[in-house]
Amino acid sequence: MIERQRLISIAFQRRGIVWLVFLFVALYGWHCWTQLPIEAYPDISDTSAQVITQVPGLAAEEVEQQITIPLEREINGMPGMYVMRSNSTFGLSLITIVFQDGTENYWARQRLQERINGVELPYDAKPELDPMTSPVGEIFRYTLESPGRDLRELSELQAWNVIPRIKQVPGVVDVSNFGGLTTQFVLELDPANLTKYHVSLSQITQAVCANNANAGGSILDRGQQGFVIRGVGLITGIEDLGNIVVAQKDGTPVFLKNLGTVKLGSPQRKGVLGKDENPDTIQGITLMLKGENPSRVLDGVHEAVRDLNENILPKDVRVVPYLDRTDLVAKTVDTVENTLFEGFLIVGLLLLLLLGSVRAALIVVITIPLSLLIAFICIHHFNI
Repeated sequence: MIERQRLISIAFQRRGIVWLVFLFVALYGWHCWTQLPIEAYPDISDTSAQVITQVPGLAAEEVEQQITIPLEREINGMPGMYVMRSNSTFGLSLITIVFQDGTENYWARQRLQERINGVELPYDAKPELDPMTSPVGEIFRYTLESPGRDLRELSELQAWNVIPRIKQVPGVVDVSNFGGLTTQFVLELDPANLTKYHVSLSQITQAVCANNANAGGSILDRGQQGFVIRGVGLITGIEDLGNIVVAQKDGTPVFLKNLGTVKLGSPQRKGVLGKDENPDTIQGITLMLKGENPSRVLDGVHEAVRDLNENILPKDVRVVPYLDRTDLVAKTVDTVENTLFEGFLIVGLLLLLLLGSVRAALIVVITIPLSLLIAFICIHHFNI
């Protein structure tokens, strides 16, 4: 009791020092507040991972017997595993593993990767882990829009320009594509031409594979210069594919285009995306790395979108956001700020009425924001 009274007496005698201490605490608390990740709601999800295996054309029963069960047997008994669930559908095996509380994400995924690497699966199936995100990791959605370009052109821009640029943003773990087309070279063979030129399907397959590769050579010296020799044979378009020589008849080469029609196509689509009055468009879903600061990641995503719209994409193509976590975070922070301000105002008025002194009321009211700033310091240093 005596020590407490002595401390209070010293504080009154050294008011300047006390004000400096509290000013420093307030400034440092404000700095810690600017460093904290601001989110609309906390990520309380468990440490988990998914093993995804795609086997196109395989029925659900075969996927369960030949893909899912061998993987489950290998994963069973993994350190830190709490529960395992699986789902087998047409052409897809999905195994979800939930780990015990406190398990570190990267450690768990490394152990899981070691297990699935040791499984030999039929049909050249290759199991993969899902991106390390969380249920609240979806922070940004956009559509790719143009008044004059078709869906195939937009899909090419999405795959080769938009997605790689956004994935360069620190904290973005993946950008999932939804909608659009996957371009393929399609050869529609005419059976009559196959019979006419005595060509089989195996000959066509061998010819295409043999004529779709680059070959590296040596270096040809010419005086003080050296020229790198290489053979360029990769197929770059429909014309290259059509000009592949499959066979010869009476000394005349038989080209692939003589056997049928070569054109651009796409695999069978499993779904489409519609937006407003556009019944068939394309979108991207940006996923954030688990544990990252969403505010900083979104700043990087916004900068990437500006770069795409101004410098990378054609002038008639735009990346148009339609779901942005920034809006939700801003409204949440605004609600909290308004609530705190109203609380300060009500408490100040009540203290002024009860104490009858403006100075006494201000001293008590100041403790409210100061206590919040001290809390921010603790949150920052304990990585909450």
